[in-house]
Amino acid sequence: MSVRHDVRKAVIPAAGLGTRFLPATKAVPKEMLPIVDKPTLQLIVEEAVGAGLTDVILVNGRGKGAIEDHFDHAYELEHTLRERGKTELADQMAAIASMVRLTSVRQKQPLGLGHAVLCARDVVGDEPFAVMLGDDLFDNDADPGIGQLCRAHAETRGGVISIMEVPPGHEQLYGIVAGDFVDGRLRIRDMVEKPRPGTAPSRWAIIGRYVLPPSIWGHLAATKPGAGGEIQLTDALHALARSPEGLYGVALTGTRHDAGDRIGYLRANLAYALKRPELREAVLAMCRELAGG
Repeated sequence: MSVRHDVRKAVIPAAGLGTRFLPATKAVPKEMLPIVDKPTLQLIVEEAVGAGLTDVILVNGRGKGAIEDHFDHAYELEHTLRERGKTELADQMAAIASMVRLTSVRQKQPLGLGHAVLCARDVVGDEPFAVMLGDDLFDNDADPGIGQLCRAHAETRGGVISIMEVPPGHEQLYGIVAGDFVDGRLRIRDMVEKPRPGTAPSRWAIIGRYVLPPSIWGHLAATKPGAGGEIQLTDALHALARSPEGLYGVALTGTRHDAGDRIGYLRANLAYALKRPELREAVLAMCRELAGG
């Protein structure tokens, strides 16, 4: 973990409708659904801060104002908490507003993940940057997942994405990459988005963390819209993989939770609750009771 990196900014796409969690997400952004008592998005931002990143560019949509409010000061709330003697809790609320510099840009049309990332181009500028998808949580307090990718980028200077080996038969649920392993990293040569059963070139799936060089902007700008008029990040990654800079896959250390799936979301809540000493025994007792033993 001694390798330094020069990544300062993280792009977090947050303009989706969250249809898998309706009706909860009818009026509440899915990124604000809690993992125990923290919004999912706050855990993503804390991962970025833990890796040394200083700026978050939130790619937002209509009806997502609650996200910006969460990362702003709530003076009335903080004042009331202090008046009631809850100084520690007031300090925690104030810390949320100062943990990172947050910039919000609007994705005015739902034109795909590649388009969402492209919306952040003017704010990111000509420097390497991270992309962090809110549906994926990586639990590793000692070595945040995005930090692992930042260090890999510092060593390779190419694009770096997180990958995970999925069980046989699950390949069609993911973008799948293939290539050659060198020094513990996969030099990606091939990439297929949700391949048909039996056609996947490997079982290495793309998971929601990326560190990309500034050359990705040209690849995104040149990407033609596909189905539904969407610009796919995968197409630009494929072009990057064929470029001299290259694209590398890293299997992150830590526990990954799919918070975009209802069962994965429930599992994440239990896992994060079990990490907390004040909750662990009560949660275990509750699970035993609900399981009938």
